[in-house]
Amino acid sequence: MQNRKELALSRIEKLFKLASETKTQSRADRYIYLASKISTKLKVRIPSIFKRKFCKKCLTYLKPGTNARIRTKNRMLITSCLNCKHISRFKLKKP
Repeated sequence: MQNRKELALSRIEKLFKLASETKTQSRADRYIYLASKISTKLKVRIPSIFKRKFCKKCLTYLKPGTNARIRTKNRMLITSCLNCKHISRFKLKKP
């Protein structure tokens, strides 16, 4: 059972790497969709470093400046998806 979860995590990491390297947005969105399906099917959490890179509502890969707006306010990282207008907020660590 542990081996399956490790394999799922490695595949999720590989899919996020492919999404960041690809040129077309539709292919990047497909990689994110597949990573989401793997995580739900095998009950594996997506690592927190990857959670900030996609919209949880429409499952699109967020590229700042093209389809995402990123702001900081009151020690919060605010990410707005420009496709579906969904807003995600993450706490920033104290310096």
